[in-house]
Amino acid sequence: MKLIISAFTLLTIFLGLPAIAAPGNADNGKKVYEKRCLMCHGEEGDGAGPGAERLNPPPRDFSEALYKIKTTGADDPVPNDDDLYRMIRDGMPGTAMPGWTDILKEQEIWDLVLYLKTFAELEDEKPEDQLDYGTQVATSPESIAKGKKLFHDADRCSECHGQDGKGDAVKRLKDDAGARTWPRNLTKPWTFRASNDPKDIFTRVTVGIQGTQMPSFADEKSKKKLSIEERWHVANYVQSLAKTKRTVRAENTVVIAEKIDGDLPASADDKVWDVAKLTTFAMVPQIVVKPRFFKAANDTITAQALYNDKEVAFLLEWDDRTKSIPGDEAATKIADPEMSEDAVAVQLPIQPAEGLEKPYFVAGDGAKPVNIWKWSAGTTKSAAKVELSNGQGLEKLEARDGKAVGLTAKGAYKNGTWRVVVKRPLKTEETDSDIQFEEGRFTPIAFAAWDGSNSEKARSYTLTTWYWLLLKPPTSAKPIISGVIMALLLFGLLGWWARNAATKREG
Repeated sequence: MKLIISAFTLLTIFLGLPAIAAPGNADNGKKVYEKRCLMCHGEEGDGAGPGAERLNPPPRDFSEALYKIKTTGADDPVPNDDDLYRMIRDGMPGTAMPGWTDILKEQEIWDLVLYLKTFAELEDEKPEDQLDYGTQVATSPESIAKGKKLFHDADRCSECHGQDGKGDAVKRLKDDAGARTWPRNLTKPWTFRASNDPKDIFTRVTVGIQGTQMPSFADEKSKKKLSIEERWHVANYVQSLAKTKRTVRAENTVVIAEKIDGDLPASADDKVWDVAKLTTFAMVPQIVVKPRFFKAANDTITAQALYNDKEVAFLLEWDDRTKSIPGDEAATKIADPEMSEDAVAVQLPIQPAEGLEKPYFVAGDGAKPVNIWKWSAGTTKSAAKVELSNGQGLEKLEARDGKAVGLTAKGAYKNGTWRVVVKRPLKTEETDSDIQFEEGRFTPIAFAAWDGSNSEKARSYTLTTWYWLLLKPPTSAKPIISGVIMALLLFGLLGWWARNAATKREG
């Protein structure tokens, strides 16, 4: 029997089926909790562990029984045991909560489920209200269109999630504990706490998220109430928003710059960018140098590149829930108290890399300095600007005149996304102080970004590690011609050999 249960549990992991609840042992669950969970969630389960202040979002407070991801009714505080099991097993993407299936045994997870419920004295409670899924509506263009209309009607969902679903806020949100919260960016399914499967999205739309301003759209008292069928349409629409072309892929490590004739585009909206490959990179908080920064808002950046005989241009795109313009009244209402400018930076080594050797990825080092091109969005009193500096580490940044070397940049913000074009000549006169671009050479490249509404400035920012930039040489006909010539020579040689062999046999 145990073998059958274990086999079925494996299927639940790989197929996402509901887990089979096993009898839990709270005493053993306490031991697991103290070893694995206490550091974040605290000794009393109140989310006040030693590491909590460095986590965004903060750890769950189990003592209040506000479970965000559950499949019981919106007004039922008791989750299904399967809900807790799943969160422990799979973790919660976009947070510091990892999946524990590789570390904890099945029984240990069930023991932990029971122990977590003791913090709110729910260990003997059973849920009274289960979510009604009705009949699922299959995704289709028609369903997605209906879902889009419902999403935007009277700003039902777009009030918080934005016109394009990127979570670009129009008001400041806080959870019940007073912590700052941001609407989910629905175009980034990898940040969904459960998943972006329509069933999981339907669940969130129906139940809401306890302790936050995400309501239940099944609430009979709400003017924005949706029927079961309507909620399925919204779920299908939300799933369709995923930006699959702008996801981080392990195999994408090179920004490929295509060569074009004529001038490089100065605007992010120029159709010429359509020929440039999109490459998306993960961004992490700067926690290497003090003051360390842990609560970042940005998590990815997408880069494209083009060049001609004279210049190279980059199009940098990243989602930002707010347009942070210090001094702007509307921006101030949404931002954290210490608002700064939104900004983005490109980092390149001054000298060519030798093999795989690169400068230190945080602003270079004494032996291998870097160029840093930084664009800032400006304030109500100062225009957007682009700055050039040479770095030998964050402690040693030398400001230089970017205009003197032809460095330019132009940014535009729309519906939760910044798009910035940065350009510079391939060559400069300062060969010892500036990178000199060459066709066909792999050059290290890294990026950084600042979300001003999230109090990001100076050393508080997100960054990538080193990747590669390649100015792709234009396709030449010479290799093709050479290949054709070699093929003709080979066929001629084979023909000569065949005729010669036949002559010998006849002789």
